[in-house]
Amino acid sequence: MRVLLLCLLTVSFFVSASAADRPNVVMVFIDDMGWGDFSCFGNKDANTPNIDRMATEGIRFEQFYVNSPICSPSRTALSTGQYPQRWKITSYLSNRDHNIRRGMAQWLDPTAPMLARSLQKAGYATGHFGKWHMGGQRNVDDAPLITEYGFDQSLTNFEGMGPKLLPLTLKPGQEKPGRIWRDAERLGDGYRWVLRSKITGGFIDEAIPFLKKAKEAGKPFYINIWPDDVHSPFWPPVDQWADGKRGLYHSVLQAMDTQMARLFSTIREDDVLRDNTLILICSDNGPEQGAGSAGPFRGFKTHLYEGGVRSSLIAWGPGLLKKKGHVDRTSVFSAIDLVPTLLDLTETPHPKDAEFDGESLVPTLLGEGGSRKKPLMFRRPPDRNSFYGDKDLPDLAMRMGSWKLLCEYDGSITELYNLESDRGEQSNVASEHPEVVARMKSQLLGWHKSMPPDNGASFKGR
Repeated sequence: MRVLLLCLLTVSFFVSASAADRPNVVMVFIDDMGWGDFSCFGNKDANTPNIDRMATEGIRFEQFYVNSPICSPSRTALSTGQYPQRWKITSYLSNRDHNIRRGMAQWLDPTAPMLARSLQKAGYATGHFGKWHMGGQRNVDDAPLITEYGFDQSLTNFEGMGPKLLPLTLKPGQEKPGRIWRDAERLGDGYRWVLRSKITGGFIDEAIPFLKKAKEAGKPFYINIWPDDVHSPFWPPVDQWADGKRGLYHSVLQAMDTQMARLFSTIREDDVLRDNTLILICSDNGPEQGAGSAGPFRGFKTHLYEGGVRSSLIAWGPGLLKKKGHVDRTSVFSAIDLVPTLLDLTETPHPKDAEFDGESLVPTLLGEGGSRKKPLMFRRPPDRNSFYGDKDLPDLAMRMGSWKLLCEYDGSITELYNLESDRGEQSNVASEHPEVVARMKSQLLGWHKSMPPDNGASFKGR
């Protein structure tokens, strides 16, 4: 009996040690921020010192993509490792009738291969703190709770089911704050009204005790921090109010950076957490016109041009990354690649019967370079054929090597750009490279036809 007990204790010790050694992951996914908005990515009009420090201590990736130029599908791709078209989430989730008219689902199917669920099954503590927007908003009040997708704990805003922080608005000269999204109280018990300018801090207030509790229990953790500060309308702190749309945008960007600092410091100043935690920071899509900046890239949120889908990615993890203060300008990969990559990094089994569109790129993420082998495919939101002054936006896009192809659903109106020499997509060279166009167009149209359709070709109105 004593021998058996000793054996069991020994096994228990090694299981616990193994779990404690597995890396923690924090995914910071910012709403509607442009590629060029962090000061470390070139912004001269605003300062983001706390996020800049993460880049100085980590790796800055310049050719990272999200998989849609708009919110809900981008979040679906990051969560599942699959193209969001597979789950019929191809634009932002709206009211029930609007979703139906666009040919979309009402929420992400809970059976999707969620990164969080795989990690939860493997012994991770999993928490979601921030915007959700993959079901449960407006009059769609029968969507699954966020915790049904593999999270132990959640706190969201007005676009998700479960406990939430709802925004109070206050501007200079006002004595009493106003309320927006008042009807979101019914989307989950445990709601609290908080000044919009402090909501990211509220998410951090929940995330820090969560990760400390996981550490004390000897469990690794996976945490989503998904702030919505820089999505309009902009409500910075009253004492940081600014003039104009871009001025307000910069004020909320800087306030978000300040509020994020407590999370970064909590991890950095703990020897155990610092050496075994990976923090990833990027945006869900490009910027709103007139607010954020896409840097040198063409286009905005909702566009398939680079400004809509290229995202500024920072990776921080002193005990995990192979390089410090490094700028990776050549590795091409995307949000769908992060799921299989993080599963392999954490030695977590891939879910059975799930075929990822993403590729596992652990060496790339840790700083050793390399790009995904397969091309990246994109399809525009069904309700965004014209937006921000462009009367006929491309329906489809594809990145393969240095080439970027854009075209309509039927392959017409072809645009081809060499991103190595023309990252701003200014010179259409389709007529000069017919063989490249033919090869890429065949693959792109084949991919498009293989995905469940939405109503992009027939959608009229908002």
